[in-house]
Amino acid sequence: MGLMSYLRSRAGLVIFVIGLAIVAFLLGDVINYGTPFWMKSQNEVGSVNGEGIDYQTFNVQVDQAVAGFQQQMGGGSSPQMRSYAVQQVWNQYISEELLKQEIEKIGITVGKDELNSLVFGENPSLQIIQQFTNPQTGQFDKNQVAMVSSEAKNNPELAAQWEALLEGIRAQRLNEKYSNLVSNSIYTTALEAEQEHSSRNKIANFKYVMLDYASVKDAEIKLSDSDYKEYYDKRKKSFRNTEEVRSLEYITFDARPTAADTAMIISEINQLKSDLQNSTTEEQFVASTSETKYPVRYYSRNQLNPALDSVVFNATSGTVVGPFLSGNVYEIAKVLDTKFSPDSVEASHILLNPVAEGGVEKAKVKADSIKQLIQRGESIAGLAVEFSVDEGSKVNGGSLGTFTRGRMVPAFEEAAFSGKAGDAVVVESDFGVHVIKIERQVGNSKIAKTAIIDKAIVAGRATQDAAYAKANAFYSEADKKNFKEVASKHGLNVETSARTLAMDGTLNGTEVPRELLRWAFGAKKDEISDKVYESDSHYIVARVTGIQEKGIQPLEAVKSEIEPAVRNMVKARMLKEKMNNAISGSSSIDQIAQKVNKNVQTVENVVFANPVIPGIALENAVVGTVFGLQPNKPSAAIEGNQGVYAVQVIGFVNPKALSGDDLNKQQRQMMTTNTQRAWGGIFRALQDNAKIDDNRIRFY
Repeated sequence: MGLMSYLRSRAGLVIFVIGLAIVAFLLGDVINYGTPFWMKSQNEVGSVNGEGIDYQTFNVQVDQAVAGFQQQMGGGSSPQMRSYAVQQVWNQYISEELLKQEIEKIGITVGKDELNSLVFGENPSLQIIQQFTNPQTGQFDKNQVAMVSSEAKNNPELAAQWEALLEGIRAQRLNEKYSNLVSNSIYTTALEAEQEHSSRNKIANFKYVMLDYASVKDAEIKLSDSDYKEYYDKRKKSFRNTEEVRSLEYITFDARPTAADTAMIISEINQLKSDLQNSTTEEQFVASTSETKYPVRYYSRNQLNPALDSVVFNATSGTVVGPFLSGNVYEIAKVLDTKFSPDSVEASHILLNPVAEGGVEKAKVKADSIKQLIQRGESIAGLAVEFSVDEGSKVNGGSLGTFTRGRMVPAFEEAAFSGKAGDAVVVESDFGVHVIKIERQVGNSKIAKTAIIDKAIVAGRATQDAAYAKANAFYSEADKKNFKEVASKHGLNVETSARTLAMDGTLNGTEVPRELLRWAFGAKKDEISDKVYESDSHYIVARVTGIQEKGIQPLEAVKSEIEPAVRNMVKARMLKEKMNNAISGSSSIDQIAQKVNKNVQTVENVVFANPVIPGIALENAVVGTVFGLQPNKPSAAIEGNQGVYAVQVIGFVNPKALSGDDLNKQQRQMMTTNTQRAWGGIFRALQDNAKIDDNRIRFY
């Protein structure tokens, strides 16, 4: 892989030692977002403690991420793919900036001599090893490092790439030092290891009686303001929003294709099948009629959709197959030729720029001269460094590695796969004039030159117009006061999205346009959408029903949300009093059960580390109490998740004590786990104490 390709694929430079832990944490965590976008710099996507990232820089990285996804998964870019890329680049930006600022704050640096050692020393950075390992031999080439370093002094483009690589090595080393600092601060004692072993292996057998919250009717409970305040005050921090949240109610008007639309597409694709059969200019026909516009070229097995793949390679030349349904797309294909060809090719090349050479013909003359030098035995690697304008491959001696069909532009691909190992060929492509050296060809399988035409099943104009007419009729009549009443009048279903985030792409699983979310986060409470919004398959009218600012929410904002829990808290007071009255004067759980008219339940083989009561639920407080009791003595009343409990331990089964190697192994395992957890804690703390402003909604 060339230096430019290397740098592109690592845009943002992922943290080396701790990167996986950081990315795993950040992708699953919620990012803190800042103040409203309209108060921020017009060009900043976001900032961390005042250190911003502008839209152009951010968007380049998003484009690179999307291209990476397309390469991995195939096909074109989609809104979902781009949305995921935006989130990934944002998470990476936040993690890198937080870590960078923390490293600067505590004064970790990489000296000049240390950096030189990482580049030119006996134990170079992994990035240097990966970049300068010869793909043909698998050997690290130290001389290439010195050569590129020297050439960068006189080549501005290469100098920029070289400096970016050095910056990546420096960042990697800083992160390693910080990682080591954190790791060396974490230690697990023998006592902690023994306690962990006990919590996972000590078994409790006990009996319990439960008074279920459901046994008290909701209608019997009258909640006061003090009840709400008591519950809220105990859990205030749990009501903290890390970003602004909007509550919406909305109506979707279905504009998905009908059976009539599907029948029309089938009729159209069948007519195209007949026309394709008679066509003698397949490339032009595909370009003018197909939606995806697949190139007319040779395909290998498994490069087509399964239905086409199953018939194309057995069809005779001139045959049109299909239509086949793949997802919501109908496909037909004309087989133009079949033959056997290598499965993959290893090749090197030299690329000439026709403009710099004075025209295509002069470039071809020069390419022929280079080709003759290769045929006489000169190394293409040296010639590539001297003549090639492809910076991505020239630093590797022109090597492109091994590739399969579909990875190169058609002209280049056909030359590489049609020649023989050892051949040098000249070919012109959209990129310029190439001198290709075919190093090796692997395998031999049947391929088919195929012209593919596809047509997606989409809603016709009549379907779309009917759906829009309904949406517009509602929108024309509704306002912020009568939204639900008008919906009921028209027999429409009003849906709600209680916690809508700025970068959401869906509402309850229904894809919505980004502009709808932009409107929602600029609107005031109770405002109805400024127009009927359109997605691929729906028209949508929405209303903002609530705004929860970033930070700890006031009691009034969460009152309806916490009402069921507050009601259970009040029920618990009543039931605890009843349970404690039964416990008073009782010497066994059986006597308590008799007083409250409940059956005693027996539980066996419960461990502290998994506090689940079989058939009930997770009950931390109950199981925690069990492991603090003496056998055969009933507990006081315990407020649990499902009700109020009284418990009595039958007995414990203690595990065999750890010693020697087993104890050391337990300590090591806990240290590894604690180190991983530490990174999550570190980044939560860094985020909680950072001023992170997110303006992405302005741009995406």
